[in-house]
Amino acid sequence: MDEGFFHFKRPANEPVKAYQAESPEWEALRKELDSQAAAPIEIPCVIGGKRIYTEKTMKAVEPHRHSSVLATVHVAGPEELKQAVEAAMAAKAEWEALPWYHRVSVFLTAADLLTGPYRKKMIAACMLNQSKNVYEAEIDVICELADFLRFNAYRLEEIYADQPSNSRGVWNRNEYRPLEGFVAALSPFNFTSISGNLPSAPAMAGNVVVWKPSSSAVLASYYFLEILEEAGLPAGVINFVPSRGAEFGDCVVADPRMSGFHFTGSTEVFNSIWSRVGQNIGSYHSYPRLVGETGGKDFIFAHPTANVDALVSGMMRAAFAYCGQKCSAASRAYIPASLWPEIREKVHAIMPTLHTGDVRDIHAFLNAVIDQKSFAKIKEYLDYAKASDDCEILEGGNADDSVGYFVQPTLILAKKPDFRTMVEEIFGPVLTVYVYEDGKLDETLELCDSSTGYALSGSIYAADRMAIAKLEKALTHSAGNFYINDKPTGAVVDQQPFGGARRSGTNDKAGSRINMLRWLSTRTIKENRVPDTEVLYPHMK
Repeated sequence: MDEGFFHFKRPANEPVKAYQAESPEWEALRKELDSQAAAPIEIPCVIGGKRIYTEKTMKAVEPHRHSSVLATVHVAGPEELKQAVEAAMAAKAEWEALPWYHRVSVFLTAADLLTGPYRKKMIAACMLNQSKNVYEAEIDVICELADFLRFNAYRLEEIYADQPSNSRGVWNRNEYRPLEGFVAALSPFNFTSISGNLPSAPAMAGNVVVWKPSSSAVLASYYFLEILEEAGLPAGVINFVPSRGAEFGDCVVADPRMSGFHFTGSTEVFNSIWSRVGQNIGSYHSYPRLVGETGGKDFIFAHPTANVDALVSGMMRAAFAYCGQKCSAASRAYIPASLWPEIREKVHAIMPTLHTGDVRDIHAFLNAVIDQKSFAKIKEYLDYAKASDDCEILEGGNADDSVGYFVQPTLILAKKPDFRTMVEEIFGPVLTVYVYEDGKLDETLELCDSSTGYALSGSIYAADRMAIAKLEKALTHSAGNFYINDKPTGAVVDQQPFGGARRSGTNDKAGSRINMLRWLSTRTIKENRVPDTEVLYPHMK
């Protein structure tokens, strides 16, 4: 048996490559984009390490060029989903018995493969299937995903090292066990880093996982599974099952052996899962750990002392990068009347430079939204705004899905603070501004806090330190990630652990020690070296 205390150095965040136009890195990536687009693949279910090709399939396409098929995806039905659960449970005993440093080594190796030989392949897959420009894809599928793997391993070691104190003749110790059953992971389309982290974090802690990737973003997630396999992940530890949400719920979430559910997605889906678990609570072997990061209606709040140029930069990048499809994207802004004319002028000047186009166009600031369903939802909001007397569309407002699912970056001026686009989650490149009178700061802060049920991310812009302190306090519960003089997007693993409360989730902060603890169950052991032999206590004699 191996003996020793094994430590590894605290990780550093993976550096972000620039991929400037005409650079060797960009030229090599262009060739990879063309290669993947020209050679569609088959994506099977992976259950117990075996590739399963089903009769039911769907197409993975380029959202910016939806006629281009990247892959045929084989969809798991009820039979395959049940097989995935059984495969996970069959792999459980051997995997959880493996020393923690051997488990961790798989994921650290995967991080090195990801940032090394597979960097180009993963970036291209993310760009093509999720319609991300090269900068956004580099940050997501390479840097953030590698950071999740490395920092989760580091935090896991910290947890194992956290031991109780001892008294004379007594040795106390904490044993951090994986959960007793299996973990279900259901991932979103917008970040491959999150998609990869949802099954990896529980698995690193010794759990086995049934993983449903997003139907709209399967390609990079499948390639990541292949990287894990090359890194030495045993068969059955993570089972990859593209599937319908309803069938996943019926066959996986409802299984009595589900002990954890790791989720990022809409509030409505998480509510339905929570309700299903509640209705079936008597059938589970243990109370399932429900960990979810859900919706948001993220804000920017400007004080009259705000730096206008910084504010405009934050508004544009937070609202329109990746077409506003980030959980943290700013979709509402509260601007003081004294600053509005200057802000309006600067925004009008910069909006024409926010070019929308194919991911192969390195100058495109925005690409396409993810699919037809998302496009239709966003367009419905734009049509509503065009027909309403309670707002004015100042910039953009048009959408075209003839070639790709393209939506213009849109700026709406709301004439009342509860206008629909100020309070409802859109998940598209739409920013609504409400201009408040400078003398109504307190009332507007209350509006910002109470207008929606979400509390994911938000930012304030102000120069006056007393104002910063006031705004920070007033918005204490309005955001799990709060930014001062910065945009509310771009959280970095181990620097700004990400998550929100209220209708935005359980705030378990992905990539942090808090999240890793959710996949462990502590057994406290007391060993008495010299047991008592007396029955009566001393004062009774």
